[in-house]
Amino acid sequence: MDFFDSPAEEAFRSELRAWLAAQQVAPLPSDPDARIEALGQWHRKLAAAGYVGLTFPVQYGGRGLAPTFDAILNDELGFGGYPPPPAIHHITNAIRLFGSDAQKARHLPGMLACTERWCQGFSEPDAGSDLASVRTRAIRGTDGEGRDVYHVHGQKIWTSEALWSQWCLLLCRTEPDRPAHRGLSMLLVPLDLPGIEVRPIVTAGGAREFAEVFFDDVQVPAAGLLGAPGQGWAIAMQLLGYERGPGDIGWVARLMRMLTVLEDDIRSGRVVTDETGRRDVARAWVTLEALRLHVARTLSARLDGSLPGPEGSIDKLLVTEADQVLNHVIMDLRGAAPLLAEESWLDAYFWSRAQSIFGGTQQIQRSIVAQRVLGLPR
Repeated sequence: MDFFDSPAEEAFRSELRAWLAAQQVAPLPSDPDARIEALGQWHRKLAAAGYVGLTFPVQYGGRGLAPTFDAILNDELGFGGYPPPPAIHHITNAIRLFGSDAQKARHLPGMLACTERWCQGFSEPDAGSDLASVRTRAIRGTDGEGRDVYHVHGQKIWTSEALWSQWCLLLCRTEPDRPAHRGLSMLLVPLDLPGIEVRPIVTAGGAREFAEVFFDDVQVPAAGLLGAPGQGWAIAMQLLGYERGPGDIGWVARLMRMLTVLEDDIRSGRVVTDETGRRDVARAWVTLEALRLHVARTLSARLDGSLPGPEGSIDKLLVTEADQVLNHVIMDLRGAAPLLAEESWLDAYFWSRAQSIFGGTQQIQRSIVAQRVLGLPR
């Protein structure tokens, strides 16, 4: 496979490099709220310059480019040490692929402009890896004024960025008489509706990335149904195909930035290491470079318009390995500093451990690869 840029890609890379060189970007703060605000400002700046939603139609705020341009964006942000792009491709593509014209016109421009923040309401206390057992229910009916609504009751947990989001893509049970997988639907839910309570979950690193979200007879307009009743499982599986793609949600740029910072600290003497430590850094670099090239190949395979399939589980397994190898090296070389100071390194390390759980556990990813990619029996 040819990993060199085409003339159009080379021009885009040069344009992006020139724009990035003109930006003044401060290090991200460690305080969770301040960090989210700083990232939001960066993402809005990227969006205003046309670097968010590169593959989306122009009418929704995208640029209609090929998927390989996302790989270039990851490269330049990562190598340059800039903050990562917004991790929105999983939800934006779910709306692009399954939404009505009205839903796409209403939601995609704000999402691609990074002026509206969304969260994903999938996991529940008794339904983590087994999404088919989701219990949050949505009953079709009317409100006090006779309008067509879904009455939503239930709870979601580990909902990323719910504390700062305005909307939730909610997986819920609408067809209780149908088999588990076929009884689920997807709703677009404004988080300011009466009956919704968001409780932050404080992680061991002090972050409030996750939250519990409670729904107590929340009346969601029926027009917020994404796709058809009972299509929630199909939508969720397609969404997870994007969420598991490290190029689609910016994980490559995140890891490359972390490695770049570590290398700069070693060169400057802020981090002192020996030959063994340097070999560990080299191993992390090789692992991340293999991931970067694999992601470029994955995105190139979608140039014909195909959607992410079960092969995305290979990408998820690779990004998990790269994330954990890199963060293990960082913690080893930085010593006690991440434990004693309010730095983001410890939180990043905890995130790397969770990488093997969220978006589908390692065991699930290996089963998908075995059965759906390699064709092995159950």
